[in-house]
Amino acid sequence: MAREAGEEATVAYKTILADIIDNRPSGTRQRLATALGKHRSFVTQITSPTYATPLPSRHLATIFRVCHMSAMEQERFLNAYEKAHPGKLPDLAPTDGQRALALNVPDFGDEQKNRQFDEAVSEFVAKLSALL
Repeated sequence: MAREAGEEATVAYKTILADIIDNRPSGTRQRLATALGKHRSFVTQITSPTYATPLPSRHLATIFRVCHMSAMEQERFLNAYEKAHPGKLPDLAPTDGQRALALNVPDFGDEQKNRQFDEAVSEFVAKLSALL
């Protein structure tokens, strides 16, 4: 019985999120995948009410930013999320003076090459930031 209630609560916040994403420009799911550093199928699993996969709380701030959620939309979503995962809400205040930047980069058609490229870009940015 408790499991069913938890699943219903998960469906509730995912339904809110799916409605929000559906009202955003096309390509939002892909931009979200890029910002999260995940495949689009992962985004589908964590945002679709038809999948039982819970949405990890560490991704909430990125989702709010990429989806341009209003304060009212965030509040509605967070209330539903808290019912599904009591005590699991992260501190959504900006931390450590960093911001995310999404880039469109070439797809080499090879997961290993793509990963190496992504790591090289991340390393370059980290070294460049250290100079500041």
